[in-house]
Amino acid sequence: MAAVIFSALAMTLIVGVRYLLSSGGFALATRLKHPGLYRGLEPQMRREIGWSLASAAIYGIPAGVVAWGWQERGWTRIYTDLHAFPLWYLPVSLLAYLLIHDCWFYWTHRWMHRPRWFRIAHAVHHQSRPPTAWAAMSFHPVEAITGAVVIPALVFLLPIHVAVLGLVLTIMTVMGVGNHMGWEMFPRALVHGPAGRWLITATHHEAHHAAYRGNYGLYFRFWDKACGTDIGLGSFGRAADRGERAAADG
Repeated sequence: MAAVIFSALAMTLIVGVRYLLSSGGFALATRLKHPGLYRGLEPQMRREIGWSLASAAIYGIPAGVVAWGWQERGWTRIYTDLHAFPLWYLPVSLLAYLLIHDCWFYWTHRWMHRPRWFRIAHAVHHQSRPPTAWAAMSFHPVEAITGAVVIPALVFLLPIHVAVLGLVLTIMTVMGVGNHMGWEMFPRALVHGPAGRWLITATHHEAHHAAYRGNYGLYFRFWDKACGTDIGLGSFGRAADRGERAAADG
């Protein structure tokens, strides 16, 4: 039991530090690229950091159990031998994890927008108006639990190389922070080109925060399109202009 508790505490620390470094890095990039974009949002950002660090503990507990189960008991399907499965399985497992995670996120996120659950939990996340780079993990504990269980559950069911699992977590972190930071880090050709019709970026997710409806996905637009909840890209392109105008006014 002591080993499990230690693993959970260690993973909580790792998740918290990862959040501070990733969100802090994107916040710094925002300050350099669009100096005025977060002006006046300091109280909101402090609230986002507080909720996010609480969420780090909720994410860290199942992650700690997984780490313990993998290293001490061999319970998970995480593997380290590169040749345990065919090499073609590496990208297949990456895509499978992203697709399953995206499906889980779409339906739990859409559920969180039902009036009762929005009031109970999801309203915390939507207090970020507009969202900043610090909002990526700004969740009520109920919502944090729904987000914390999916990847730990998958490693008990679907084989994945430890390096690919690290890549999944990296993509999850970068997209989670990047989609909330208030400006588009991807080139316009990607966002408004063929790939942008199926991939979610900050432009797509900001429209969700602005409209409080639609655009519920995490990585892909498949479920939004299939279920008629894709509301497009909105007018997010003006967010960078807001930052530039604020800098000029200052």
